[in-house]
Amino acid sequence: MRSLPRLTIERLAEWLLFILLFAMAVRVPLDTDTWWHLRSGEYMLEEGEILTEDVFSYTRRGESWVNHSWGSQLVLYGAYRLTGGTEDPAGSGAIGLALFAAVLATAGMLLVYRMCAGNVYSRMFVLVIGAATAAIFWSPRPQMFSFLFSAVVLYILYLYKYRGINRMWAIPALMVLWVNLHAGFAIGFIILIAFGAGEIIGRLLDREAEYQLGWRQLRNVALATIGGILALTVNPYGPRMLLYPFETAGIQTLSLFIQEWQSPNFKMPGTWPFAIMLMALIVLASRTQARPAWSDLALAAGTAMLALWSARNIAVFAVVATPLLSHQLEAWLASRGWQIQPARDLSARMITLNWVLLGVVSLGALAQVATTLSSSSVQEAHEEYLPVEAAEYIERHRPPGPMFNDYNWGGYFIFVLEDYPVFVDGRTDLYGDDFLKDYTRAVVGAQKWQEPLEEYAINLVVVRDESALATLLREKPDQWRIAHEDDLAVVFERQEGP
Repeated sequence: MRSLPRLTIERLAEWLLFILLFAMAVRVPLDTDTWWHLRSGEYMLEEGEILTEDVFSYTRRGESWVNHSWGSQLVLYGAYRLTGGTEDPAGSGAIGLALFAAVLATAGMLLVYRMCAGNVYSRMFVLVIGAATAAIFWSPRPQMFSFLFSAVVLYILYLYKYRGINRMWAIPALMVLWVNLHAGFAIGFIILIAFGAGEIIGRLLDREAEYQLGWRQLRNVALATIGGILALTVNPYGPRMLLYPFETAGIQTLSLFIQEWQSPNFKMPGTWPFAIMLMALIVLASRTQARPAWSDLALAAGTAMLALWSARNIAVFAVVATPLLSHQLEAWLASRGWQIQPARDLSARMITLNWVLLGVVSLGALAQVATTLSSSSVQEAHEEYLPVEAAEYIERHRPPGPMFNDYNWGGYFIFVLEDYPVFVDGRTDLYGDDFLKDYTRAVVGAQKWQEPLEEYAINLVVVRDESALATLLREKPDQWRIAHEDDLAVVFERQEGP
């Protein structure tokens, strides 16, 4: 009988780690922005052209729109259709979306793992913390490409500094791909600039440090960065994309509508791994004599500041901080002589048991993924977090528009209510501050809250049941009739012309 291939303890542990990490990364697609990205991908495939103007709202229809995620929208829609996606968001297409996010998340964490120090157990321990920290960011959206590519940029710098392997030439090529998939390419330059600044400080203040880059090597980093900036112009919108991240970050109302643009709320359990990782870095730095490289410190401090400013940057911090935390943990363990070495000599029986364990865990992970993405689970999750019943009512009864909708539901309505152009959705760069302030005035019931409804001749309002606007409209039964109400949403129809 032919014996099984050798499967060491280290290799088994790594396989188990990434199988479980992949299963953890598989989530039901609930982010409402996912759905306008899907509709965009479908539209571009049907029309055979890249979207450069709005076609989904009536408040901005026909206006110029920088659709920075056009490439990833095609990928997302392809993944959706590959698993049988139809017009039903809760159908089998959810499988393709979930697997898309899980593959990119796992690939990014694999690169992070390769940058970690220590034996397999300490690296696994730190990577689990890093994955739990980054997971707050994971969802089937174009931003997953930015997560993966940020890990790629950091890995290229890691190879250059610690392994003497020059892959800096790949930075411009990566940026050509990145700029056509997601505007998060700015993250790559934050990493490059922080790394370069840290290395320069190290050269000036700490010349005796190990793994110090020379001035010629720093020149190569600078050239790769400049080449990457030039590469950003290779996109359907040309040089305009260079300013796009700054324009988006300058939209003041982002933090009003999008939770991920706000500072982390540490009362939410999802942010606790970030707090743990940040505290662990500080504590270990004070308890070991191992000094991190200045570039590592610059990266960790810079991304920590960004994460504290906006929760959407927590995942970038996780990518940067996980390898640093592993090096600090390894130094702390070594200073105390606490080293665990996996067994090297394995009997045939032990090898067989390892394979059996790998098979059992793999089946368990597959069962978990299947349960998470079952039609009943997806449908239940959608009904809890998305305005499914309200959309079904509108689709069935076809009340007259135009429609005023909750900002966070606009993307979902773009997908499920194709005949009802939205008032607003997650494309904040398209609408701008002035328009979003008018929307806010209406939805929170501020002074002159009725003006946006009158200005746009609104006949249909779909908002959260507990919103201030819903309360105000209930107080005007002679003008607005409750046509539908459920645990999440309420639909009002105008009783008379505006």
